[in-house]
Amino acid sequence: MNQTIDIRECVSLEQLSACVDLQREVFALPEIEISPVRHFVVTKNAGGFILGAYDGERLIGFVLSVPAFLRGDTAFYSHMTAVRGDYQSSGIGGRLKWGQRERALELGVQYVKWTFEPWKARNAYFNLEKLGAEMREYERNFYGVDYTTAAQSEGNIGLASDRLFAEWDLKSAKVEALAAGEKYTETREPSAQIEVPNDWVALVADDPRKALSVQDRLSREFEAAFTLGLVVRGFARHENEPKYLLY
Repeated sequence: MNQTIDIRECVSLEQLSACVDLQREVFALPEIEISPVRHFVVTKNAGGFILGAYDGERLIGFVLSVPAFLRGDTAFYSHMTAVRGDYQSSGIGGRLKWGQRERALELGVQYVKWTFEPWKARNAYFNLEKLGAEMREYERNFYGVDYTTAAQSEGNIGLASDRLFAEWDLKSAKVEALAAGEKYTETREPSAQIEVPNDWVALVADDPRKALSVQDRLSREFEAAFTLGLVVRGFARHENEPKYLLY
């Protein structure tokens, strides 16, 4: 693996085609769900951008940013972030996201939003504590079909494609500190906590019924918390009881 990974914008049809091919490798999706080159071209020409991570001339990851709105403010919707399997857990995803922040600010945009699976502790920790995003919206069965869990287990267990919406204020105090490589410490005590499994994939494989029960609990707890106006602003890692922290 080349020690020098470049983050640069994908602009040519060849580069965008490589992003489509990488989707097929990284995401367990049927062909009809793969975003085609045309989608990338339209996004770029509508004011969005695609950043690629390159090891030499080999595309190893990308992040797609679609023009959007967030409660009336201009924003980018981070539709997908993909990293080739043999480069995962090596910081490439983080570099792509921080590159996305830098490019968004250059374009005069302060907010980015995206969705992720609420039950995955690792993703939650990354979004909340590594990037400094917040959550205040939960959407049940957002995509209609749970391709992700079906691909990771022996089949579709009936899990809905629920999603949490991450909101990234690129100029918040927490994000500014994390972007500078500094530690951010929340001084307030959380008003509520929502526990998630430490290893979701193992839970689905070992006890599908319990996984469905966990999803039901999470949907109810998040919806109740957001109805009260609480916001997810932190995540506490724990070997047995990782938790979202709400304020």
